[in-house]
Amino acid sequence: MTTKLRIPDPVKAREFFENKVTFTTGPVELDRMLKAHEDINVIDVRAEEDYRKGHIPGAINLPHEKWDALEGLSKDKPNVLYCYSMVCHLAATAAYLFASKGYPVMELDGGFDEWKEHDLETERTVTNRLFGLGR
Repeated sequence: MTTKLRIPDPVKAREFFENKVTFTTGPVELDRMLKAHEDINVIDVRAEEDYRKGHIPGAINLPHEKWDALEGLSKDKPNVLYCYSMVCHLAATAAYLFASKGYPVMELDGGFDEWKEHDLETERTVTNRLFGLGR
């Protein structure tokens, strides 16, 4: 069976890419935002033990079992969520839930794997950053 390439509808394509640019960011762009001290919130939705091993600098750990608490999220700035990889849907699932509760959210394309693939800085746990404490 061969797949026939169809000509994409330009109106639908425009809408799709507008949403992609609005609700996702890449690791290089996120790194630039962090270095420019933009007013963003980075939320790591991976398991606590994985967060402790390494995470994006300044990220707050909010693993699945803590999503109901919404600790560390902000309604006044973008919350950039990430999970493990391109095939992980934890961040997308969390984004759906948090957006349903009125939080502005974006997803990091490729998750932590893509961040590391670009050799961007990581840090290990600072205890007061777990679950948004001390922020």
